Formats: sequence, structure tokens, C-alpha cells
Amino acid sequence: MIRVLLAEDMHMIRAALTALLRLESDIDVVAEVTRGDEIVRRAMEIRPDVAVVDIDLPVVDGITAAAELRERLPSCRILVLTAMGQPGHVRRALSAGIEAFLVKDAPGDRLSDAIRRTASGLRVLDPELVASAMEHGESPLTPRESTVLREAAGGASAEDIAARLHLSPGTVRNYLTGAITKTGARNKIDAIRIAEDAGWL
Repeated sequence: MIRVLLAEDMHMIRAALTALLRLESDIDVVAEVTRGDEIVRRAMEIRPDVAVVDIDLPVVDGITAAAELRERLPSCRILVLTAMGQPGHVRRALSAGIEAFLVKDAPGDRLSDAIRRTASGLRVLDPELVASAMEHGESPLTPRESTVLREAAGGASAEDIAARLHLSPGTVRNYLTGAITKTGARNKIDAIRIAEDAGWL
């Protein structure tokens, strides 16, 4: 029996995935969490074979949580789910040593098959997603530019970002200008769109 921890914040999707997986005789969903910061703690308690992790989780994103889980509980294999195959997310997942990466609009039987393959130690990666990730390359943004742009994407002003990150508003504006230049954007909103589409945020 493959013991699965499911991390998904959307209640209907989580319920549907759990119901789908419970139809399989060799897969048992032993825990469900709704936030990224709950994954490692819960996994350490129940020791699942596979963690199925949504990429867009509140508090801590799925890839960050998965990377920590991989370090803390190497015996647990990880399958990351995403609604969109953004190249930057695929690259981050690969860099973090994630074994499997699956888009949510894949047929239902692909998920159970991916869980089985992941549990057996195989990598499960969509070839088109990997090719797209290689084509787009690494993010041109520095970690600080990414952080500032991510804060701006959440609607924070330069002053709010400065206070949160212990920077001056002028320094925040410089980081935003750098992000706009490096993404080839027309303005801050365009830079956010480009970076999000590429999966750099």
C-alpha cells in the first residue's frame, strides 16, 4: 500500500483528488493539509511514501515546502502538482530534486500512475514542460529583485515593501527598476506578468 500525504488548499479539489485516489486498491491517502508550512510537520508524524503537493499553497509555496521535506524526510518521494506548467516552476522543482511534476489538467489515471512510479523511485516529468523550462532558462532576477517583485504583485506599495524588508523606499524602487529592465517589461505590472508567466516568482 502506498501511503500518500496530499497538500492542496482548494477544498473541492482536495476532496476530489482524495476520492479519486481512494478508488485505487494500492493507494491510501493518510493525511491532508491545506498550507505549505504544515507539510513537513505532518509528514514527520505519519511518514508517508509519497507527498502530492500543490505548487500554489498559502504561507509557504509547494516547491519550497517540498525541498524542505526532501531534506528532512528523504524516504518520502514528492510529486508536485500545478495548474500551469510554468518554466520557472519546473526548473525550481528540478533544482530542488523533486521526482515528479504533473499538471492538474492531466487525465485522472495519470495521477495514480504518477504516484506509483514516483513511489518506485522513477522520475515523472512531462517532456514538454521540461523542454519549455530549458528554453526559457534561469530567472534573470536576483533573489532580492524576485522578493520585491513578489511583494509588489501582492499589491504592496514601495513604502510597505521597504518597511517589511527593512530597506529604504528608494532601494525598493531600484530593485523594481532592475526587475523591469531584466524582464524587458514596460512597467512594474508588465514585469510582474512576465515573471509570473515564466514561473520566476
